[in-house]
Amino acid sequence: MLAAACVALLGTAACGDGGDQAGDGNTASPSPDQQDTQQTSATQQPGGECAGVIEGLSPRERAAQLLVVGVDPTDPAAAVALVREHRVGGIFIGGNPTALFTDNALDRVQEAAGDIPVSVAVDDEGGRVQRIDELVGPIPSARQMAQSMTPQEVRELARERGEQLSARGVTVDYAPVVDLTDGPANGVIGDRSFSADPQTATEYAAAFASGLSEAGVQPVIKHFPGHGRASGDSHQELVQTPPLDELRTHDLVPYEDLSVYPDDTQVMVGHLDVPGLTDGQPASLSPAAYRLLRDEYDYDGVVLTDDLGAMRAVTDNYTLDEAVLLALQSGADQPLWSSGGEVGPVLDKLEAAMADGQLSQERVDEALTRVLTAKGVCG
Repeated sequence: MLAAACVALLGTAACGDGGDQAGDGNTASPSPDQQDTQQTSATQQPGGECAGVIEGLSPRERAAQLLVVGVDPTDPAAAVALVREHRVGGIFIGGNPTALFTDNALDRVQEAAGDIPVSVAVDDEGGRVQRIDELVGPIPSARQMAQSMTPQEVRELARERGEQLSARGVTVDYAPVVDLTDGPANGVIGDRSFSADPQTATEYAAAFASGLSEAGVQPVIKHFPGHGRASGDSHQELVQTPPLDELRTHDLVPYEDLSVYPDDTQVMVGHLDVPGLTDGQPASLSPAAYRLLRDEYDYDGVVLTDDLGAMRAVTDNYTLDEAVLLALQSGADQPLWSSGGEVGPVLDKLEAAMADGQLSQERVDEALTRVLTAKGVCG
């Protein structure tokens, strides 16, 4: 089990018809499943050190600390302004432009964050998904690594890459992928997967994650509960996986023993409809998916969503503020969106939901305790 000190005292997307909530400003009370998630959290209080930090934050500041927002990698000044104005807890740097990785630009972002550091995330996996290759050179795809390197060699490669990321101010890497597939290399997962074999994929993913962690970069395994055999690309539509019972014996195997990954490993939940689990909703917005991860797979670290703002599996049915609220109600600790806009309206939505009880203070404090612990602020 991945333990977090501040969370040791804490006890963690099915809801109503998505069509009823999409784009209409629906502010209905949480569904019964979401209420169960929040009621469970209500018995889970932050540890003393974290509680002191949280008590010093306003409701809006608490909500902001849970958000991970995409920034333009070509515009360091905009990233500084975003963090200074909204005090978001994390930023995500996608794409390959390198302005934010040079001239100590991320130091200025951290200065704008004030007393609580901002997490700086990239999705540097290797192969066709990498972010600093123009500065330090490329690394192979996960599939190429597994075919041509030993796990120890992968660990050493990831440690070196992590050191390169950390030196530029990156604190979190949305890698490695633990999805299972031997499909075409250019598929949505494709060569981003180490292997279709669960044991091989787990061994190599654990090695990659360990290398990152040893370099001071927190790894993120993804996309729970498994995108490798999904019916399509969740960037384009809501896709369906095999039924839950089938996932348990294959796609979920990399999550069975989370102790093989470093203690600072985080988990990203994908936008996947799982028959027998999510009832037609994306897993990222499903309380049942978070309960599966927390209760059955005994995970107590930070859980974030896949991109809520640019993937049609979500955006076809929800506005951004609705999706962010629903993700938090369902059990996510860090809702993520890559576009960078709408931070103010999202915070307005969350602040109102906290005021009227749609989003319980206990759920917010539970998530915030995990996030602050991961940053080393408390715990």
